[in-house]
This record gives sequence, C-alpha cells and structure tokens, in this order.
Amino acid sequence: MTGVTETDAHETDRWVQYFVRRGHPRARRLASGMEGTVYRLQDGTVAKVWAGRAPEDFDLTRRLYADIAGHPLPFGTPRILDAEECDGVLVSYERELGGSPLRSEGEPPAPDLPRRETDALLTVLRALASVPGSEVMRRLVIQGDDRPLWQGHSRFSDALAALVERAAGRNRDALAAQVPGLADVVSRTAASLRALPDRPESVIHGDLVPPNLHVDEAGRPVAVLDFGFCTTAGDPAFEAAVTAAVWDMYGPDADRHTAELSRLFARELGHAEEVLALYRKAYALITYDLFGMGPHDGHFRWCAALLR
Repeated sequence: MTGVTETDAHETDRWVQYFVRRGHPRARRLASGMEGTVYRLQDGTVAKVWAGRAPEDFDLTRRLYADIAGHPLPFGTPRILDAEECDGVLVSYERELGGSPLRSEGEPPAPDLPRRETDALLTVLRALASVPGSEVMRRLVIQGDDRPLWQGHSRFSDALAALVERAAGRNRDALAAQVPGLADVVSRTAASLRALPDRPESVIHGDLVPPNLHVDEAGRPVAVLDFGFCTTAGDPAFEAAVTAAVWDMYGPDADRHTAELSRLFARELGHAEEVLALYRKAYALITYDLFGMGPHDGHFRWCAALLR
C-alpha cells in the first residue's frame, strides 16, 4: 500500500473490523482528509471516523450540514444520518455522495487549466454564494483557533482581521524568520480587512481543493465534500480567493493558475482582484502553522512566500 504507513494500515484494519461487527461485512476504507477517514459501508452509506472532533461538539456540524442541504443546490452536500462514539472517537454515518473527484489527491494539474475544471468551479462558487450565512455557521471555529470566528463581532471582515492578529501570534517567531517585517504585514492586512465594506454573507466552505469536488462523466459537479476545515459565514469573495490559491498550490504553474483563476472569478463573479489578493494574504496568516512550521513544510513555505 504505497504511501500508507504501518500505523495507518493497522488503524484501517481496526475500523474495518469495527464496521463488520456493526453489521457491514463489505466495509472498506474509501478516503482520508483533514476531518478524518471515510469508510464505504453499503446501500449508499459511508461512515466517517473523525480526527480530533469531540462527540459533544458534533451537534454544530450536524446542524451546519442541515442548513446547507436545506437550500436547493445543483450538487449534493453531506447529510448526517446517525452518529456514535467509540472509545472517545466520533463516528458519523452519512449518505454517500456520488461522482468522482475532479482531480485525485496528488494528481498534477494540467499546464493549462481545463475548461471542465473552471466551469465546475464557477458552478460551485455561484451555488455556495446563494446559501445565506446562518447562526450555526457563525458559531464555528476555524481550525487552529480557540474560539468561534464571529465571537464578539458583527462583520466578517472584522472577525477575520481579529483572527489574523491572533493566528500571527501563535508562532510568530517561526513566521517572522521567513517573512521580514512581519509585524507590518499583519497590521496592514488587519487594517485593510477592517476597511472593507459590508458584503452579504453566505456559507464559506474554505477548502475547495480538487478531491473535495465530485463531478459526473460530463464534468458537472454532483457533490461537494469536507466542510469544516475553514467553514464559516462570510464574504463569497473570500471563498473565491482561497479557491484560486489552493486549486494548485505546489505545481510548476501554480502562480499562473492562481492569477488565471483570480481574473476569471473577478470577471465572472464580480469580485475585485485587489480584494481577492487581500483575502489570500489573510488565508496565509491564519493557516501558516496548521500542518508544520518551518521551511520543511510545504504549506508553511507557500504561506511565507505569499506574505513576502
């Protein structure tokens, strides 16, 4: 099993046997992501073994999924059928969403972004922007932080500015070693965010990477997965900015692809390119230390380079 450690294999076998004992003899591991590992069971059902999610906090996720699914969208979104706890680990049962990943994890992007990808992205961004922000979305915590994003704030841009300041302080020395004048970068970014005008709030997925978009054979989006990493209520331009950045972060054409998607989203969705650039800087400041710290970590390097 290339790329799977002995520990991963042991955990997979442990959970497969758990689901077999629960009456799912054909259980098998399907995929892993930021939130946990998904197992296909049977009859259109999957189970997610959550990583680091306390069972007592799960009601917000259940209500978030219901809020999103309650609006007519041209693709499916997760819906919780049941949930349970096993040795302190949260396990949820959900309907299996169809389609295939627009691009598999680790699959390099084409030098020229295919039309099927850009069309699918526009469809998803427009649809998510139609789902209004809800109270549940405002109560969510962005990964790496210690409080709901909106706590103490009535505007998304103010809440994001405060998070930028908190997050930059988490591991300031490591980031400052790679970003000269970091304090000025943080203060200017926060001030620019607070100066933004009010915008209508919609659901923000926050991690629209290719494996999280499933399409049919014609390339039409049929499912959007893995809400939760950076999910909140906010400005749809933030979603567009982050998507343009993360669609291809590390490939040889990454900078060109980000610029191309930014121009496309500005033209087709009406977002100002300078606002997209500001939101990407904010994204770098709130996520730089979530996977590792220092030049050995690819995400940290990407964030530092953007901030420089």
